Amino acid sequence: MLEMIDSADDVLALKISHKIAGADLSTIMDRLETAMAMHSVVHVFVETETIDGIEISGLGPYIARAMPLFGKLGQFGRVAVVADQAWIRGATRFESAVLPHISYRVFLPEERDSAFAWVTGAAS
Repeated sequence: MLEMIDSADDVLALKISHKIAGADLSTIMDRLETAMAMHSVVHVFVETETIDGIEISGLGPYIARAMPLFGKLGQFGRVAVVADQAWIRGATRFESAVLPHISYRVFLPEERDSAFAWVTGAAS
């Protein structure tokens, strides 16, 4: 289930739980593409809760839309990931190591407010 979180238009903020559907991925890409068209830097806040699956049929179209983002990595600012599952925190740390010029931080659920404040620039 996808829930978009109210935020400034240069911040893509969302909460995703349980199964990630193809429609969720499409919605995320729509919002990200809009933000990147409007701003030179876009920040991302992702809160996950008990991710237990992803709709495989939605991955193909998502990957096709996500590939051009490799040419726009310089537009990503702060990325905060709040996750209740260790495997998501680990995957995020790996992604951060692969993309060291993007400022990633990983947070536990009890640090959610601090994560949102950091990604929106309200805290350092």
